[in-house]
Amino acid sequence: MKKLNTILGSLLVAAGLSSCSMFGLDVQKDYEYKKSALDAHINMSARQYLESRGKNPVIAGDSIFKWMQLGLEYAGINLDEYEKPGRTFVFLSNGAIRVLPTKTVGGVVVPSSIVPTGGMWFTFPITQRNPDGSPKVTNNVVETKPATKWEEYSKADVQKYFLYLIAIGDYGFNNAQTLNTSLPSLLAPGMSASDSSRLGFFTVGTEQDLNATGNRVVTFVNARVAGTNYGFDPEGKINFKILNSDYSPLQINDFHTVTTAGLIATNGQIHVYAPTGTTPVPLYPYRY
Repeated sequence: MKKLNTILGSLLVAAGLSSCSMFGLDVQKDYEYKKSALDAHINMSARQYLESRGKNPVIAGDSIFKWMQLGLEYAGINLDEYEKPGRTFVFLSNGAIRVLPTKTVGGVVVPSSIVPTGGMWFTFPITQRNPDGSPKVTNNVVETKPATKWEEYSKADVQKYFLYLIAIGDYGFNNAQTLNTSLPSLLAPGMSASDSSRLGFFTVGTEQDLNATGNRVVTFVNARVAGTNYGFDPEGKINFKILNSDYSPLQINDFHTVTTAGLIATNGQIHVYAPTGTTPVPLYPYRY
């Protein structure tokens, strides 16, 4: 064993002395490192980018914004809004809207149900109703069920939701700060969600609701009070900031870290929210 260790030690020393080869094989080659960055310009408008990866993608299967586009169509929002200049656009991946449970059939992963287990349709489920149309309440809790299609939501609520994701002003890494920048959105101030979904049972305050460890708390009520704002930011504003980290991601409303930030369209900047995991959290349309 001692002899073997001596031989191995000699070989390692020999390898260390020769940076070019060992037993005729290259071990190390010197090269000049050249720093470069990917070009963030996508050379198209936000609308073109949405449609190129929407329900009819340019590349087959690359339909990451399919459910966002379908939601915009249901809400009746003219896609010309995504052509107008000087704006910041928040795009939602399919997973931010709906995540279906899966099973494997013949080696292929397929949905096992049409009922979502994550995303907006799961976190903001549809309100169940009594025969008289009032919200169904059991044990002081409003009964809900996950949505399975956009049409189960109030069209007005879906319209407000997507208008909130278009900010007036060009915001990206070129002007990002570690402190929040509040931009007005296309959603007018004072808008409130209906009671058609759980979104309409979140009371939006003017101060952050934090727990003892400093994490944000999202609390839903089971009874609405007249004159109270529900679901949407009272001022119709959206916050952006950059986190002080090696990755330097962009964060929305102190809660949502975007997956892809700073895509430069010909009419503004695009930030893509694509949460991962089995129960991804949707983007909440309020700052506090």
